Order: sequence, then C-alpha cells, then structure tokens
Amino acid sequence: MSLPPLRLRKNEDRRLRAGHLWVFSNEVDVAATPLTAFEPGAMAEVQDARGAPLGTAYVNPRSLIAARLVSRQRHRTLDGDLLRRRIARALALRDTLFDRPFYRLVYGEGDGLPGLIVDRFGSVLVAQVTTAGMERVVAEIVDALQEIVNPTGILLRNDTSGRALEGLESYVQPHGEVPDVLQIEENGVRFEAPVTGQKTGWFYDHRMNRARMAAYVRGRRVLDVFSYVGGWGVQAAAAGARQVTCVDASAPALEFAARSAQLNGVADRVTTHRADAFDALMRLGADGERFGVVVLDPPAFIKRKKDAKAGEEAYRRANQLAMELLEPDGILVSASCSYHMPREGLQDAMLRASRRLGRDLQVLEEGHQGPDHPVHPAIPETAYLKSFIARVA
Repeated sequence: MSLPPLRLRKNEDRRLRAGHLWVFSNEVDVAATPLTAFEPGAMAEVQDARGAPLGTAYVNPRSLIAARLVSRQRHRTLDGDLLRRRIARALALRDTLFDRPFYRLVYGEGDGLPGLIVDRFGSVLVAQVTTAGMERVVAEIVDALQEIVNPTGILLRNDTSGRALEGLESYVQPHGEVPDVLQIEENGVRFEAPVTGQKTGWFYDHRMNRARMAAYVRGRRVLDVFSYVGGWGVQAAAAGARQVTCVDASAPALEFAARSAQLNGVADRVTTHRADAFDALMRLGADGERFGVVVLDPPAFIKRKKDAKAGEEAYRRANQLAMELLEPDGILVSASCSYHMPREGLQDAMLRASRRLGRDLQVLEEGHQGPDHPVHPAIPETAYLKSFIARVA
C-alpha cells in the first residue's frame, strides 16, 4: 500500500536517523507536504528533504509532535498485525522479569507503541490511549490484548488531560468484567487500589525503589508523604517498620492504604493522616515529631519547562521540611517523576536543603523506573523517574 508522503525540511532528518521517533511540526516541509492535508491519526511515509524514506508514522496536524514513527520499513502501517507483534514482544520481556502478572505491560515509545500505555493487574488490564493515531486503532488494540493476554476485563482509561492536545475526547470504557477495585501484588506485598484512581490506579514505576527502601526501615518509624494508596508505607510496614504514618490529601486513597495494611496484617502499625503534604510536614515539625525514615514521592512539581524554577523550589522546600523531621542519621527517600527535573537537579535540591539546615548528606543509593518501563535511548522523555536514598547526619 502506498502511503502519502510527509517530507521534512533540510537537515531535519538527523534526529530520526539517530533513533528518535518524533517529528515536530516545525520540522515538516509544509510547502511540499502541508500538514493540513492529513486527518488526525492518518498514516504517512516520512521522507527526508530529498524524498528518501525514513519510515512510516501516524500524523496529527493539531499537535506539536506532528508525527510519531511506528516502523522504519516502507508501507508498514499501524494495524492489528503490528500491534499483536509488539504487544507479544512486550509481554515476553515481562514474563522473564516477573513471576506474577502485575506490571506495566506496554510503555509507549519504550515498547515501540507510541501513544499506548497498558498496566496489568492479574487478569485485568487498564489501558490508556493518548494520541490520535492510537485512537484510530483502539478496537484493534482491544482485540490484540484479548488474543495475547486473554484477560477477564480491559478498561480503557482514556481520560487523561493530554488527549485534549491531540483533539481527542475523554471517555472511560470497559470491555469484559472490570472490577471497581484492583488487586495488586508488588514485592510480595498485597494491595487494593481504585480502578478509577490516579493514572491507571497504581504506579508500578517505583517497584524497584520500594524494594530498595526495605533494607532501611526495620525497627524504625516511617513517614510516607504523598502516600496515595500506601505503596511505600504499607511495604515499609511489611518490611518491619515499627510504625508508619501515611499522609495524603485524598481520603479515598487513604482508605485504600488502610485496607492494604489490613490485607498484610500490619494495620496495627500503619496510621493515615489526611492533609496537604506541606501543611502536614510543617505541623509535624512544630509538634516535635521525629522519624527514622521519611519518604517523599510527590506528583510532578514541574509539568512544563516554564515551571522549572518554581518546581525546583518546591522540591527544595519539601526536602528541607522532610529533613527537619528526621532523627539523627535518619534516612530520606526522595523521588521525582518530573521529566523536566533532571537527576542532578533533584540531588542539588536535596543538597541545598541539607546545607540550609547545616546537616551533612550522604547519598547511599540511586533509583530509576523499573524494567517494565524500558527507556528508549534516543528519546530522553522516556526516562523520567529518579530517586535517591540518603542519610542525613
């Protein structure tokens, strides 16, 4: 099948040849191939300025990212066959990594499927389609997942804010039997989470970092700030923490944290506190509370590059308030999911916080997203998560 061309301007092919999958709107030779000629999600053959093919992509003239490559082969389109091949390949990796079916099954560009996220919760899948190109094949996505994974239910959580940038409507649509509550296992600990919770209901990306935390919490008092449903806090209690406090602004999230504590037989050591995280940190400090370990896993403080300065200050302030609550030689677990906050930026925020308090900081371990969130080495945006375990003297 012959695809319509999408031609790039001179020298704008270098990034694609280096492995990247995105074409930005200002890289397109709109005189030769007007973007307005394409319907959102339509397939095209991407060409360099001389007309040499670079691969096939789906196009969205409404988006800053005007095209996303799906194949380096000519005439290869985003269809059921390609979806099945790539989902099967993604599943094969997870099957080698994890002995239980709880993980991110598809991670967008990292798995060669830009615009598609799928998380697996045992026999239930929760998927998010974020681009017009993937939205065009949403029925084929469901069919491929049913064929390869054979789940009892698939929930399309197509209600992310980014869909509006692609000109897409928001909707939530179940296929098969989808429960209201997700059952999860991570690092040998059981959880329950709302299927309509944040993102897909759970954050698998910190799995390895939560496992690292376990070595530091035994016999200590732990504060889990921005706790959501208690992913860090309940695992800390299961690892032998003496007492855990989970702080979050969401009452429903904290109810799930308490339920998960009960599931694992640690409810007597886990308490929940509903409050704004910064207010709670200041109040605990004013009350003279001290903890052996404080976990900071906030939402993204820097969602756009222009918010970087204010976001960096928010990270510095949160880390300083957390350090003030630590016992001598206490442990701080500090994380950021902001792509626009580089790893060295988070470490610098921690350092500045410690120096303001006149304390010494020792970085003991560094963490990043787990292997079910594979990084595409040519696409820095796929590497967003960073964390540090540090001792504060």
